[in-house]
Amino acid sequence: MDFLCPSSALAEGSSRVFDIDGMSLLGVRRHGKVYLYRNRCPHRGIALNWQEHTVLDASASLIQCAHHGALFLIESGECVAGPCEGETLQALGCEENARGIWLTA
Repeated sequence: MDFLCPSSALAEGSSRVFDIDGMSLLGVRRHGKVYLYRNRCPHRGIALNWQEHTVLDASASLIQCAHHGALFLIESGECVAGPCEGETLQALGCEENARGIWLTA
């Protein structure tokens, strides 16, 4: 397992980008649960974030690609609007315990 961050570093309704062994990941906390994906848009193969740790739309209810506006469901990574509609982000295993958030796969 790879340590990502303390739980307090990923607040409810926020996102964060991590770099593990040269791979960019994005984490989002929604309704207390952490969702972890590879930070790579299925449309162009580029990072989704438009600022250092920001991958959410203005309402913080969807993941948004900064480059072409594609919108993804936080819970499944499925694209629901944009040029890659129907495709999904690559989900990664994560675990949260008393020490923080961990990449498990």
